[in-house]
Amino acid sequence: MASASRQSDTASADVAALAKRAAEILVDNKANDVVVLGLKGVSDMTDFFVIASGTSDTHVRALGQHVEEELRVAGTRTQHVEGTSQGRWVLLDYFDFVVHIFHPTLREFYRLERLWSDAKVVWSSATPGRSP
Repeated sequence: MASASRQSDTASADVAALAKRAAEILVDNKANDVVVLGLKGVSDMTDFFVIASGTSDTHVRALGQHVEEELRVAGTRTQHVEGTSQGRWVLLDYFDFVVHIFHPTLREFYRLERLWSDAKVVWSSATPGRSP
């Protein structure tokens, strides 16, 4: 039993590291207002949401492509991708974490942070001195 628990803790730490890596890629590519929400205990759907904004449809698409490509090169593939052709809201589903990249107007409209306000903010680009 203890071994299974340790494996679960390790897997959980790996997922957290991947979600934070996605956030780092977004910050490196000039995404705005990047937030990582921890959903454990709040939802069974996924463990983390990574939420960010691009400055235009083109920027939103490019951010999604950068995250998908860099994580793929590192050995992590998406389970499902939506929105890359329109660039208004790109969703990259990695099963244990989901990356949402919004055009600013859609982010304001959907307000995922407010909708999931019970979730813990694990990291935010708005917090000075903290890196993902």
